[in-house]
Amino acid sequence: MMRHTKEQMIEQLRGGLIVSCQVQHDDPCYSIDFVVKMAKSAKWGGAVGLRANSPDQIAAIKAEVDLPMIGLYKIWHDDTDVFITPTLEAAKQVWEAGADIIALDCTAQITHEGRPAYELLPVVKREIPEAPIFADVSNYEEAVRAVEMGADLVGPTLYGYTEQTKDITGPDYREFARMCHDFKDKVPVVMEGHIYSPEDAMKVLYLGAHSVVVGSAITRPHLITARFVDLLSGYQHNWREAERSKH
Repeated sequence: MMRHTKEQMIEQLRGGLIVSCQVQHDDPCYSIDFVVKMAKSAKWGGAVGLRANSPDQIAAIKAEVDLPMIGLYKIWHDDTDVFITPTLEAAKQVWEAGADIIALDCTAQITHEGRPAYELLPVVKREIPEAPIFADVSNYEEAVRAVEMGADLVGPTLYGYTEQTKDITGPDYREFARMCHDFKDKVPVVMEGHIYSPEDAMKVLYLGAHSVVVGSAITRPHLITARFVDLLSGYQHNWREAERSKH
């Protein structure tokens, strides 16, 4: 299995669209075949990279689509909101499945094991030293810590998925611009989360994003439908509750 070097990946991702191709077991469109078709469609459309969840989906996509991949493993527990690659074993499975970059929750939230999520970052760097790490954070302070701890890329993926940010309705452009300005000479800052149109993507590139990840707005038809229905019904049902739900 051939992997891109870190330098190649970072340069290939610059200024482009990374499409998050994921399906959950309770999605109406759930199947491994469907997620592979998503990835093929993303490449056909000009995506420069992919983001995928779980070892089986990562391996299936990598077997058929040659694009740099950010891999993660979503594992939910009732006693924590930490679900993105929460353990070393999960990180190892993501890497062994073929991911080129491992995404980790690097927030200050407490994991199922009772530790701050960001403490896993140095452990993974020590145990899988060849793996570039994408730090998923929810705010500027968490981004600073992740950069200082050696993350190779950072993005506000978890803005809206923590207790402190759960009521947000869109991206925090000002906070993101601050990250881009302060980290531009240290690590690439990738925008991920709440980008629903090409115009939104252009805004964050203008603010300094290295690249842009888009998922639900492209690859999850039931959530795309729910977003339209939410507006047409006068915001009587918040579609984002489904987007944030545990699976």
